[in-house]
Amino acid sequence: MPSDRLLRIHSAEFQAMAERVLRVTGLTSRLNVLPFEDAAGKAALLEQILGGPLPPRVTIHPPFYTDHGLHLDLAERVFINQNCTFLDYAGIRLGERVMVGPKVTFITSGHPVDPEERRLYLTGAPIDVAENVWIGAGATILPGVSIGRDAVIAAGAVVADDVPPASLVTGAKATVHRRW
Repeated sequence: MPSDRLLRIHSAEFQAMAERVLRVTGLTSRLNVLPFEDAAGKAALLEQILGGPLPPRVTIHPPFYTDHGLHLDLAERVFINQNCTFLDYAGIRLGERVMVGPKVTFITSGHPVDPEERRLYLTGAPIDVAENVWIGAGATILPGVSIGRDAVIAAGAVVADDVPPASLVTGAKATVHRRW
């Protein structure tokens, strides 16, 4: 797993992140029970969650989940369907006209593989999605992945490696890489 960011658990930075997660979890729980037609209420809560107003013509259908919110960068005309999760502590950027299907998960953080370090550190790497990408229902995008312009991620795909522009990726990727 890429580790562009290594955060020591029990540090002051980790504590600040944990406090932000609690605040955002409260805000998203309020967002996710609003009536669907309450556009003003959704916009106000999303502004608090994301740290600023939504860009023009961005659509987010709740339920919507994020652990941090402040590191989620959405360009114009992004569409996010319902029940998506953005674990954005290390940063997620969605380019213009990106379409995200229901139940898609973006994960920018994790833990070291080494059992001795697993409870000591949080690792992370940003996710970058270029313009005009379509991500199908139930896909999972892992830390450090870049997805090229005009690419399509098939429903249910697990994306652990970069995706070239104008390409289709499919399938789950679970293979043994090492043992200890």
